[in-house]
Order: sequence, then C-alpha cells, then structure tokens
Amino acid sequence: MTQTPMTQTQPEGKFSAMTRRRPLLSLRPVLALALAAAVLQGCGNVDRDGMATGSIANDYRLRHPISLAEVEHTLDLPVASGDQRMILTMTDTVSGFVQDYRKRSSGVFRVEYPAGAANSAAAYGMRRDIRRLLTQAGVPAPRIVETSYQTASSAPAPIRLSYVATTAMTNECGQWPEDIANNTMSNENWYNFGCASQNNLAAQLDNPMDLVAPRAMTPIDAQNRTKVIQIYRGQGKTSNN
Repeated sequence: MTQTPMTQTQPEGKFSAMTRRRPLLSLRPVLALALAAAVLQGCGNVDRDGMATGSIANDYRLRHPISLAEVEHTLDLPVASGDQRMILTMTDTVSGFVQDYRKRSSGVFRVEYPAGAANSAAAYGMRRDIRRLLTQAGVPAPRIVETSYQTASSAPAPIRLSYVATTAMTNECGQWPEDIANNTMSNENWYNFGCASQNNLAAQLDNPMDLVAPRAMTPIDAQNRTKVIQIYRGQGKTSNN
C-alpha cells in the first residue's frame, strides 16, 4: 500500500500575517525617493531674491540722508596780546574764509572781538585790518558787522568771524541705539553704519544746490569746436617733421 506524503501547510493566521507585511517592505524605497525629491524641490524654491534685497529697508542713505540746512560757519582767529597787525599766516587764513563766504552766502559777515580779555586792545586794533581785507576781497561795507563779546575770564580770547549759509549736512554720527550683536543673525548693518561716509560726501560738495537741480550748461567755445571738427575731417592735421 502506497502512502501519499502529507503536505505541511502554514496556519492561516501566520500566512495572512506575512502577506500583510510584504507591501510595507516594498514601499520603503518609494518613500525614500519621494522624501529626497521633496528636499531637493525645497532647496530649489529658496527665495534668493529676498536675500538679495533684504538690505533695502535698512539702507544707510535713508537713516543718514543728506539735506540742506542753514548753518553758521565760524573761524576763531587767535590774537596775541602784543600783536599790532595781521601777520601773513593770518591773512591767508582770513582770505580763504572770505572766499568761502562769497561763494556760499550773500548775508551779513560778523567780526566779533573780545572785551575784558588780556588781548582785547590788540584784537580791537586788528579788526581794522580784517575790515580792510574784507573790503579788498569784495565784501560790501554794509554787510560787515562788528560787535564785541564778553569773555568769561581775563585770558586771551580769539577774534571770531562768522556768517550763515545754506549747507549740505546730515545727522550727527556716533549714535548706537541698540547692541550690534543683535544683528548677527539678521545680517543687517548697524544704525551708525554709513554715517561718516554721508558726512564726508556732504562736506565735499562744492555747491549744495547741486542736490536740488543741475547747473545750467556753459556757453560753447565756437573756435575750439571748429578746430576739433577740422581735425576730425583731416583738414587740420600737422606734420611731425
């Protein structure tokens, strides 16, 4: 009698459990690829334009704007008690100050000399030389105002020359309203950044009105223009002999 071998089968519960785990094992590579694609897509969508323009709202030209204001320009001229006239260095200094006055202002030019100081007599006599120099430089006599000022002590005091003119300027530097260490993470410049550059630019302006409107064009030089045109056409060439 032939016996048929008995086939051993898996229990139903165990077999069904194995079949449920297979889809989970096969989805792992798919999930990994999807996650990598999402990361790469996120890197590609970084707002680079926001990083490039992030400093516009923090522009130093907005914090320290150059503006036109009425400013008093002064020059303190030291005078020794034994001086009887202006020396050459004083004359050069006053001439430069008067030149700036004529270029920037048409108002009153003040000459203030000390009273009650040790050099009051010398300063009072030197004011005549200053007035003479101002008149020779083209300052009208009615615009020259001479006044005295009282000194706090008997020590020698200078002669003060002053005038008021429209001047390009910006706010005062050296302001630190917050700790600059707080801007390390935001990558923003500090409040005082650019203030010195703005002040230097305002001081270098020859004509503050250039900030308001451009100057008029100067007349053409007809003779020089004709010469340039002739050279361009080959009619004004000179030999190198």
